[in-house]
Amino acid sequence: MEKSKDKVKEPFSAYGSYSYADYLSWQLDEMVELIRGKVFRQAAAAPRRIHEELTVALVTRIHGFLKGGSCKVYTAPFDVRLPVSSRKHKDIDTVVQPDLCVVCDREKLDELGCVGAPDLIIEILSPGNNKKELQLKYEVYESSGVKEYWVIHPDERTLLIYTLEGGKYQPSRLFTMGDRVKSQALAGFELDLDEVFGEL
Repeated sequence: MEKSKDKVKEPFSAYGSYSYADYLSWQLDEMVELIRGKVFRQAAAAPRRIHEELTVALVTRIHGFLKGGSCKVYTAPFDVRLPVSSRKHKDIDTVVQPDLCVVCDREKLDELGCVGAPDLIIEILSPGNNKKELQLKYEVYESSGVKEYWVIHPDERTLLIYTLEGGKYQPSRLFTMGDRVKSQALAGFELDLDEVFGEL
């Protein structure tokens, strides 16, 4: 019997609690994330043009900055597993696919993606996912030790940076056109928002 026949199409319900082991067994036509054991579907449609242009602008600049160093930048779909106490698939209940993430500790990387908190996560908001990004992921990223979390609102041309200090996120002021931002997680990296938002 082929292994694929053991897999089910719609394996989850609103009442279940799932692990990364379950996640790996699913055959789905859509991207999903697992947050504290609950399944969250990604938008069925492809990302909007502005989302893709922002992703390319950011990854180009970050990749250029990191070139030759130990840190690597990745874009979705890229599984980031955030274990609480164990790295075993059956014990991990959070798997996210950030729009961009930077990982500097190569020990966290394997063939399936990243196990443990990236140094930097960037989420580009899309219609309908603001609540998830700002509430659920904020809590998970903070408790998992993600050093820096950027939230970009493409329609409003704004950026908010959360920096981990003493185990809690401290928000920046709201950055927008005319601002030049610096990353604390990636020492020396600066981003000119006029350049990035001006290209959209």
